[in-house]
Amino acid sequence: MKLDKTLSIINIGIEGFKDDLERQGYQVSQINWHPPAQTPFWAFESLEARSELIDAANRETMEIIQKGKASLVGLDIAGNVIPGMHEKLILHAGPPITWDRMCGPMRGAVIGALIYEGKAEDYAKAEKLAASGEIEFAPCHDHSSVGPMAGIISPSMPVYIVRNESFGNQAYCTLNEGLGKVLRYGAFSEEVIARLKWMEKVLYPVLKNALKLLGKIDLSSIISQALHMGDEVHNRNRAATSLLIRQFAPAVLRSSVEREDSAAALEFINGNDHFFLNLSMPACKAILDAAKDIPNSSIAIAMARNGTDFGIKLAGRNDWFVGKALVPEALFFPGYTIADANPDIGDSTITETGGLGGFAIAAAPAIVQFVGGNASDALDYTLKMYDICFGESGSYQIPALDFRGTPLGIDIRKVVELNTTPFLDTGVAHKEPGIGQIGAGVLQAPIEPFVSAYLTLAESLSGGKE
Repeated sequence: MKLDKTLSIINIGIEGFKDDLERQGYQVSQINWHPPAQTPFWAFESLEARSELIDAANRETMEIIQKGKASLVGLDIAGNVIPGMHEKLILHAGPPITWDRMCGPMRGAVIGALIYEGKAEDYAKAEKLAASGEIEFAPCHDHSSVGPMAGIISPSMPVYIVRNESFGNQAYCTLNEGLGKVLRYGAFSEEVIARLKWMEKVLYPVLKNALKLLGKIDLSSIISQALHMGDEVHNRNRAATSLLIRQFAPAVLRSSVEREDSAAALEFINGNDHFFLNLSMPACKAILDAAKDIPNSSIAIAMARNGTDFGIKLAGRNDWFVGKALVPEALFFPGYTIADANPDIGDSTITETGGLGGFAIAAAPAIVQFVGGNASDALDYTLKMYDICFGESGSYQIPALDFRGTPLGIDIRKVVELNTTPFLDTGVAHKEPGIGQIGAGVLQAPIEPFVSAYLTLAESLSGGKE
């Protein structure tokens, strides 16, 4: 049957129909629509019947998050300050996982940490110790901490102390090592261990002394400014790192004991555009953690991946909701392909949970160029995230959207009912231990953890399946 060429056609759903019609010369408008994620109808009815109760809990959650202000207030050794840290504990990114299920880069980072701690002399002995059951593994998130990629924190590592000034809770994160062959991507060579030791012996005391002079650094203010300067403070931290070094530099010089150490510390930060990432992450963690005791809320306050599983946490619940981690779409370094890539890994999605990263990518269109996208794609990604959020940030704004607040407060009801998952930007680790970073890219979060959280919330509110 031939259609009248003057028809204007609206296509809903599968874009292939639109493409075919356009090739035939018809004018077609595409409506992006997905059927809801597959869930039993009783769950929808349960949540719909209690929407006022959930909305009230969400407004309380959002009020706490909106009031949060993060400051860097100190540096210390992990074993001294992280709650529950002990000599045989190693923290990792993402939801809980055992040694036998850990992916290659996480295993590599654990091996590197055991060598760094002096608990093993080489790869073979470290691997044997890690598998022996003597070492305890736990998520960073369950110890008020976050870690990028493998996210490994061992007792001797220096960490930042970030405080939520409005509520007094704290979050912790290691210092950023740079890119390429680094521990957080699963590398553990002598070069990697030597850099970690230099960070402990030189960089950490230089920054700690400088911060004592400064008192504290307002991280929320730096993040706000960086969004106006082309960062989204997850995969792009160039502006934020520059703003940080402007605050640190005079205090580093005034507190200097060894001039060469001070110069080396400032050169290290200046040569690492991702240095601020390990501060944007605990800043988001400290702000979101303040809202973790709000019953009946459907807002996610943590998303994290361990390279095998992708997990989320809801405000008001301490359990993890888990699904399979996916492989990012990425631009790979020369010599590597997607066949080398490990599935998505790291706690850095705490930035998206806090309204930054992929949710603020309209502020940093340079990132989508990595994967062949353009500036309009970046705008589209951010605009789509408003659909799955309960509100907008009152602190973090996007210039390209007329300074609109970033999407904030991931509502799992909207994620499931629109079948639209959070958009994430991320680095990519080689799937084998010991190699390190092989690229960077973007991906959508898997739907399974959100469906699991949706069902659990519906069941808990109704007192069981109805």
